[in-house]
Amino acid sequence: MAGRERHRLLLENAQQLVLVCGRGEPYLRRDGAASLSVLRGASLVVGLDGCIKAVGQANVIRNQFSEATFERIIDCSGKCVLPGLVDAHTHPVWAGDRVHEFAMKLAGASYMEIHQAGGGIHFTVEHTQKATEEELFSTFKHRLERMLRAGSTLVECKSGYGLNLETELKMLRVIERAKQSMDIGISSTGKTATEATDDIINNHLPKLKELKLSGEIHVNNIDVFCEKGVFDLESTRRILQAGKDIGLQINFHGDELHPMKSAELGAELGARAISHLEEVSDEGIRAMARAKCAAVLLPTTAYMLRLKQPQARKMLEEGVIVALGSDFNPNAYCFSMPMVMHLACVNMKMSMNEALAAATINAAYALGKSDTHGSLEVGKQGDLLVINASRWKHLIYQFGGHDTLINYVIVKGKVVYQNERCETMSSY
Repeated sequence: MAGRERHRLLLENAQQLVLVCGRGEPYLRRDGAASLSVLRGASLVVGLDGCIKAVGQANVIRNQFSEATFERIIDCSGKCVLPGLVDAHTHPVWAGDRVHEFAMKLAGASYMEIHQAGGGIHFTVEHTQKATEEELFSTFKHRLERMLRAGSTLVECKSGYGLNLETELKMLRVIERAKQSMDIGISSTGKTATEATDDIINNHLPKLKELKLSGEIHVNNIDVFCEKGVFDLESTRRILQAGKDIGLQINFHGDELHPMKSAELGAELGARAISHLEEVSDEGIRAMARAKCAAVLLPTTAYMLRLKQPQARKMLEEGVIVALGSDFNPNAYCFSMPMVMHLACVNMKMSMNEALAAATINAAYALGKSDTHGSLEVGKQGDLLVINASRWKHLIYQFGGHDTLINYVIVKGKVVYQNERCETMSSY
């Protein structure tokens, strides 16, 4: 019996309650990712500290908490409860509208051709450098709110469009401000762009370390774009090692447009995750599996840039920890992890179970947060979705349908988004 304790939230009698993990696994791969832990006719309790206190069959929870009181009770009959989604790769802090480039892409221009013509990142950098901190925060805040409404409760956010120390720090301050003022969880990443390697190592990273120690900015990860014409393998190694030396997790872009042996390098350096990997080698895949280095796959990017799809099936079969991200940026404008999961299933041949694992526990692992996020287990943070469907797979199956499927988004046991349309509209 739980006695007369007061709790924050009771989600009662869900048709399906998707735990994802049931035994404290930090990630799922191979068979684990293919078969998720799901309860039927189940309830869940979140305490006043925002953490999950109990998960189980509805009648067992009802008896256990018969004398407890709750700040809020939600009847989930006929609905499904899932972990909040985790977006493991975004670039959401920038200024400038690049919709004009979409026509260029449709006409056949490649990413690097647009880049070399002064478009792409150059256009974004110019506008981001000119924007005030307040302007950047305002647009960033609205983007995060849209991600939250689409079910993401933890988002990795990169800087990187500054190209100079002043603008990079401005972007990181914007991310820090959002961390302190918004409900959505944020894992921040300092992304180096095309400055000289020595300048990054000798000036940028020491300043970042100073601001971390003072508590002014909290950065979790170090990122480099390892690519021809950007950072070569040796420069990437030097920057990532310098970031690791000041306590940052390695989480970087690799093997996207050309085979660079980024996966092999990441495995050697103990990287937590590598993103993109459209051009990864077979040996790189095996090295990542051995090193338990997560592959953050970005189906929106391959789709929008008409790139070769990442080898998700081969990675899964080799035992790589596969995660997903939206890669939200001016070049891949997608806020929706449900749509990302759908694309992963259709274009990368992942199963729906594998896609959900990749967008929850494995994405959390890629950010070093799977001990607190990514599954519905006792002791973890109470970040959840309630969807208006009797089977959870509708969240992936209904391409673009999350706006009428997601009934509640909950962070630390508090409802941060309630979709009134779910009470008046059928989701089928």
